[in-house]
Amino acid sequence: MRGATKLALPYLAGLFLLVAVPALLAFALAFTEFPAVAAPRFNGVDNFIRLFRDAGYATALWNSLIYLALSVPLRVVAAVGIALLMYRRSRGVGAARAAAYLPTVVPDVAFGLLWLWLLNPLYGPIPGALQALGLPSPDWLIDPWSARFAVAIMSAFQIGEGFVIALAVRRLIPSSLYEAALLDGAGPWFTLTRLTLPLMAPAIALLALRDVVLALQANFVPALIVTDGGPRLATTFLSIYVYRQAFAYFRLGYASTISLTMFVLTAGIVYAQYRLARRWRLL
Repeated sequence: MRGATKLALPYLAGLFLLVAVPALLAFALAFTEFPAVAAPRFNGVDNFIRLFRDAGYATALWNSLIYLALSVPLRVVAAVGIALLMYRRSRGVGAARAAAYLPTVVPDVAFGLLWLWLLNPLYGPIPGALQALGLPSPDWLIDPWSARFAVAIMSAFQIGEGFVIALAVRRLIPSSLYEAALLDGAGPWFTLTRLTLPLMAPAIALLALRDVVLALQANFVPALIVTDGGPRLATTFLSIYVYRQAFAYFRLGYASTISLTMFVLTAGIVYAQYRLARRWRLL
């Protein structure tokens, strides 16, 4: 027991210094006016009153919820679907699994620049391929809804961790269950919907909980590089709005207030998902 505690000490120290302390400081700054060039001054709940009157905050919140609704189902379906396609061991499947995981380890800046090139309306491969096939090419970087879909599609390629979890869960399902289902005359669709997915449901629920957190807090770099928060503020998410309030307008206290609401929003959605999963007996 003592050995395990000693091994955990570096992790706990890093968690305290890099997560707990900044979180507490951000919570304290949420009740101050802090213009970055002067000492913070306590102003009570003025930042929260301003928050509810801020049209820019309402826009960023709405954009974040839209992105959440688009990206989370897409990421979960992609991770589980690819895992079901690649769970069998065969020639070349190892390379395919590595390719599915690879975009996750690419730095976000490089990943965003890659997609900026892919979606470029003048020389981008994706618009060029759609035009060559005679298909309509959306104005990815000009139309608001197309830009939202573009950022959501980008997130569906960085599913390496979810893919690994889904793959491990699928491989843990005993093959004897499928043999019994086959003897009973079950077809592929029946096996998938009545056997595989119900047994994987707890892992799928956990992936959905995790992706909610990522969707609300890890969408900053791709949206900033590819769309710069546009067009017409369509991809100005809460994370980008916090960044601009803090480092463009030097309103660090107000930015901390918005960060606090992001935490409360994320916790509320995750808790609602957790209660729903418990009601469905998935967790």
